[in-house]
Amino acid sequence: MYDIIIIGGGPAGLTAAVYARRADKSVLVIDKATFGGQITYSPRVENIPGFVSLSGNEFAEKLVDQAMTAGADIEICEVTAIKDGEIKTVITDDGEFETKTVIIATGAKHRLLGLEREEEFIGNGISFCAVCDGAFYKDKTVAVIGGGNSALQEALLLSEQCREVKIIQNLDFLTGEKKLIDQVNEKENISVTLGTVVHSLIGEGELSAISLKDNSGNIYELKIDGMFVAIGLVPQNGFVSDIVSLDERGYVLSDENSLTDKKGIFVAGDCRTKKIRQVATACADGAVAALAACEYIDNNC
Repeated sequence: MYDIIIIGGGPAGLTAAVYARRADKSVLVIDKATFGGQITYSPRVENIPGFVSLSGNEFAEKLVDQAMTAGADIEICEVTAIKDGEIKTVITDDGEFETKTVIIATGAKHRLLGLEREEEFIGNGISFCAVCDGAFYKDKTVAVIGGGNSALQEALLLSEQCREVKIIQNLDFLTGEKKLIDQVNEKENISVTLGTVVHSLIGEGELSAISLKDNSGNIYELKIDGMFVAIGLVPQNGFVSDIVSLDERGYVLSDENSLTDKKGIFVAGDCRTKKIRQVATACADGAVAALAACEYIDNNC
């Protein structure tokens, strides 16, 4: 029996574990793969408070060490369901765990293009966040894949630092807001290629070029220094769809208080409805969710 089970071992989940243990609650953190979350894909991070620069892996290791030193238990297994009740049961592929409260901190994965070697180049030429990684491509040429609001916003941010920004969109039109499209068109160092997909990735160790294929079937090579993929996020919330309410995109409905519509179940980080998804906001969510869970336990259990 645990006071709090946290599902997800990224910045939100591990921060929640630290705060919960400091409140003297028993804590179990469950993750199905690697602790640290999406930040582990970043070779260098410069926007985490307190660190001028460090790798995503280094940051993840510090978070895990801090949570375990505080006394949190860690399990690597996949959660398949949550059974609700006064005492909740977290069901995994390696057994069941009982708890008074649950914090969902499963995060969201960037939707990938599905290309061969794509995973290999993540952090080695493929990025997902201009705010996080744009400075590494100062005065260089980058491609932005996608044509929606996120892709256009990424391109505009990158245009302030990069020599050239090339937007590649699979459709014959951009799907973002007119205001953003107008801003993109006004930028001299942003070009837009429509009706074209990324056919393959090229490079030895690091991405150096991409092969493009247009609607006519023509294939040609584009040399770039980096590629930002902005074709959407995929929240990892399928296993809780029958327990808490999700929005139309699959994010857990919640406000800044980290509450869900189910008593005793809280949510933190990128898997919840929110505007800004950054490491700093994920950690903040973790703290809020942990304190909310502790208050619930003190008043109800």
